Amino acid sequence: MRRLSFLIWPTISGVLAATLLLLYVPGLIPANQITDLFADAERPVERTITTVGPASYAEAVDIASPSVVNIYTRTVVQPKESATITEPATVPDTALPKKYEGDNLQGRDKVHTSLGSGVILTHDGYIATNNHVIANADEITVALKDGREALAQVIGRDPDTDLAVLKIDLPDLPIITISSSNNLRVGDVTLAIGNPFGVGQTVTMGIISATGRNQVGLNTYENFIQTDAAINPGNSGGALIDPYGNLIGINTAIFSRSGGSLGIGFAIPSNQAIVVMKDLIEHGRVIRGWLGIEAQEMTAQLAESFALKENRGLIIAGIYRDGPAHLGGLQPGDIMLEIEGEKIIDGRSSMRQIAQVRPGSQIQIKALRDGELQDFTVEIIERPTPPKPDANQTPAQKADTAPAPEAAPETAPEQPAPEQPSSEQSSSEKPRPHKPAE
Repeated sequence: MRRLSFLIWPTISGVLAATLLLLYVPGLIPANQITDLFADAERPVERTITTVGPASYAEAVDIASPSVVNIYTRTVVQPKESATITEPATVPDTALPKKYEGDNLQGRDKVHTSLGSGVILTHDGYIATNNHVIANADEITVALKDGREALAQVIGRDPDTDLAVLKIDLPDLPIITISSSNNLRVGDVTLAIGNPFGVGQTVTMGIISATGRNQVGLNTYENFIQTDAAINPGNSGGALIDPYGNLIGINTAIFSRSGGSLGIGFAIPSNQAIVVMKDLIEHGRVIRGWLGIEAQEMTAQLAESFALKENRGLIIAGIYRDGPAHLGGLQPGDIMLEIEGEKIIDGRSSMRQIAQVRPGSQIQIKALRDGELQDFTVEIIERPTPPKPDANQTPAQKADTAPAPEAAPETAPEQPAPEQPSSEQSSSEKPRPHKPAE
């Protein structure tokens, strides 16, 4: 043993030196040996990204920003009958609040001002914005980036999509180029342009977080683009553009606890905005198709009770007498599975699909009746103009209105009640859908 003891310390020193070399100079290990360590695992081929984003988006902003305008509104609010002003007591335990008689205020109108944004879409002055930006306004002023201002005329409003069209009369108006929102992908870079908090035109950047958001619960017809580009009060009606300066959406709403941006913003897709805008300009209203049913969305429990293999479809709960569905042969209790060859996934998407059909057109519907699949041909008519909705109604309850159906409805017409996006927080802490108009 003593004869070998002189070899122990040199051996230990050599191992330590080799370990340190491998740690600090990993290139000493051949690459093929490193790969061999994972040879048993099935791994995809290493990917490389071929598209590299620009170091600056200034060119896109220069192209789009001149066509994004600031919108200022004035609304005259009639005074209440009582002009008494009550000031809460500032000292604890005082018996009564102080009261001041406002005789000098009696009969004086109050003026409410708000701000938003808009996008110039045509050389003759048509501007797209949100309905909630200009609703009930008595005077609307549009301010361009170049410093010009003009009073705007309201051409039409569509509360069901929260879109509106204004018109101004100014020469040499800059217009924005439009890109199809059908080509958008999650992860695409987006820029939001608007007038947040009235500080002036501002640009924020983000990505597309999701597309086809239709259960936000703000509008009757929803198909929002979700983005994390900051959208704040004053941004509503402004432009959401791609990295090349093309319009892809109209900024509309955010989820927020305080009214400011939390990185969850919603924009109306450019394709939907253009269709609504054309109808408002040509007809003064949006022409939508109408099927004339009350429907309930399929659930797992209902699918099991009907012995369906898939949890999809719409159960017809009611038929409007002499409406398109009634004349086409559909009956309460039928289960609609396909519209124009497209499978029904959810009620809101189907309602939007029917709304896009021009009145007078015929559509094919596959429905299940008493366990048998049947085909129906239905001629769509224009959706009846709904009465002024109750302020307490949800967007789902505002969706469709017509004469009383043959069967009592179980849910809102042609769609289920919207669900708010889920959250792990308590209900008191949940962000809420918010239209940042002011």
